[in-house]
Amino acid sequence: MSDLRQIAFYGKGGIGKSTTSQNTLAALVEMDQKILIVGCDPKADSTRLILNTKMQDTVIQMAAEMGSVEDLELEDVMKVGYKGIKCTEAGGPEPGVGCAGRGVITAINFLEENGAYDDVDYVSYDVLGDVVCGGFAMPIRENKAQEIYIVMSGEMMALYAANNISKGILKYANSGGVRLGGLICNERQTDREIDLSEELAKKLGTQLIHFVPRDNVVQHAELRRQTVIQYSPDCKQAQEYRTLAEKVHANSGKGVVPTPVTMEELEEMLLDFGIMQSEEDRLAAIAAEEAKSA
Repeated sequence: MSDLRQIAFYGKGGIGKSTTSQNTLAALVEMDQKILIVGCDPKADSTRLILNTKMQDTVIQMAAEMGSVEDLELEDVMKVGYKGIKCTEAGGPEPGVGCAGRGVITAINFLEENGAYDDVDYVSYDVLGDVVCGGFAMPIRENKAQEIYIVMSGEMMALYAANNISKGILKYANSGGVRLGGLICNERQTDREIDLSEELAKKLGTQLIHFVPRDNVVQHAELRRQTVIQYSPDCKQAQEYRTLAEKVHANSGKGVVPTPVTMEELEEMLLDFGIMQSEEDRLAAIAAEEAKSA
């Protein structure tokens, strides 16, 4: 247990966090690492590419059917997927009812108490990115996830979310051992995306672990409920995920307490990179267009 690495992938919804995490873990298992995935997203889609299936029964769903979490057996909620990766999904309440965070911590405690964490090298938590909700910060708050990787892109809201998640890490860094392992940029082909990602990493006091290029093979693999590593192991994109996995594996003990910035500083960065117009430039552009059409 002493060498167990508990990592978590956070990121704005729709950024490709679950796809990135599952491909990275599929590459890690090729490196002879034993892995447990704990899906912490109520959608319960954090393990589908590893299990090659639509959806897994969740801890919360099974507990409700059986009567309580104490009535569950580990094999009820833990499946084994690609190359022996163990998979479980915490699940959550129906939309609009209850707190998903409670389900996350209930699931984690159940797994720990029933030996799921035994004989693994990595436990990976896949977490919905809005840590404004304290429930989704549970793996950080409860000192479970020690090493956080933020999946982001060069889009404004993805940068904002990455900074916001860093604020959540900072809040609990002193009371626990949680650290920011780095940023992973999942390319969206926006302007100056690598430059922006590296600059945000610098401002947060961390590193850009890897820039994952956009490739349609990812969508082809997902349609077949597979990682790229499984679907097309010899393709260039599969090698990108292997490189990312190697960087994560070599990053043990190198996490930092992040230094998040204000919204004003974030907007200033976008202005500096020419991504966002100042109000003066915006008004001048409108005036120029109006003069042209007059």
